[in-house]
Amino acid sequence: MCTAATYQTKDFYFGRTLDYEFTYGDEITVTPRNFPLSFRHEDTLERHYAILGMAHVAEGYPLYYDAINEKGLGMAGLNFVGNAVYGEVIPGRENVAQFEFIPWILAQCATVSDAWEMLSRINLTNTAFSDSLPCAQLHWIIADASGAITVEAMADGLHIHKNPVGVLTNNPPFEQQMFLLNNYMGLSSRQPNNTFAPGLDLRPYSRGMGALGLPGALSSTSRFARVAFTKLNSLSGDGELESVSQFFHILGSVDQQRGCCEVAEGKYEITLYTSCCNATKGIYYYTTYENQQITAVDMHKTDLDSNVLTRYPLLLTQQICYQN
Repeated sequence: MCTAATYQTKDFYFGRTLDYEFTYGDEITVTPRNFPLSFRHEDTLERHYAILGMAHVAEGYPLYYDAINEKGLGMAGLNFVGNAVYGEVIPGRENVAQFEFIPWILAQCATVSDAWEMLSRINLTNTAFSDSLPCAQLHWIIADASGAITVEAMADGLHIHKNPVGVLTNNPPFEQQMFLLNNYMGLSSRQPNNTFAPGLDLRPYSRGMGALGLPGALSSTSRFARVAFTKLNSLSGDGELESVSQFFHILGSVDQQRGCCEVAEGKYEITLYTSCCNATKGIYYYTTYENQQITAVDMHKTDLDSNVLTRYPLLLTQQICYQN
C-alpha cells in the first residue's frame, strides 16, 4: 500500500511512498498555468496554479498520485479499499471525478484553508477515467505549512478530519488510526524506567528500549504508528540537504522490500518510489526501488506559463558513485 507524511524545518516538506506490485509508467509531471485542465462535469480551467508531482499521463491528462502546487499546497491519494465510496452526479454541487480530485484542488487552492472551504461544495463522483482505468478507492491527505487534513469519501458522506500527526496510510478509516495510537502512548525515544515492578532489579539491556512495542509489520496500522513515531521524534538541521535526507529516513522506516509482502503467488508489493517535495520551493525529490540516489525536478526551472505538460521519465537504474 502507501504511506504519506509531512515534515517542517525552515521549509515545508511533503511526500509519500507508493507501494504496489506493478507500475503504470509514472513520470514527474509539471502542469503549467496555461495547460487546459478539463473535467468531466465541470468547466475547463484555462488558467490555474502550476502543479508538480508524480503522475501517469493517459491520453494527455495527468493522473496524479501525489503533487504540490506553486503556492506550497500538497496532496496525495492513498489506497482505501473497501471503505471509499463515490456517488452519482448531484445537480448544484461541484461534481469532481475521483481521478480529477488532485488537479481540481491544487489548481485552485493556495492553502489548506482554501481546500477545506472548497470541499464543502464538492461531490466526488464514481466517474471512471476509462474502461481500462476504473475508479481507484482512495482517501487523501492535503497539507501545507499550517497543517494537514484527511479527506475520506465513504458510504455515509464526505468526511474531513484535521490530521495532527501529518501522516496517512490506508485502512482503517482515519479516526480509527488515530485512536489506535493510544496503544503506543507509553513509547519514548528515551530509555525506560522500571515501572513494571519497583521491587525488581529491572534495567535496560539495550539502547532503544523506550520504543519497545512499536509495530514492525507492513500492515497499514503498523506503518501509521511507526512513521508517526519516527516523524514526531525526528530531529534534523533546517538546511535543505539535512531536511531532505531526514525526510527520506522518516519514510524509509516503512520501506517495503521485495519478498516480504506477497499479494499473489509469486507477486510481491514493493516500494516503487519514495517522494519528498519541498513545497516551499517547488522541488520534487524522489528515489525508486532500484535507484536509491535522490533525483530532483525543480518546477521553477520549467516554463510555468506554458500550455503543455513537461514530463520527466523516472531514472530507474541504480546510480553508484565510485570514490576510486
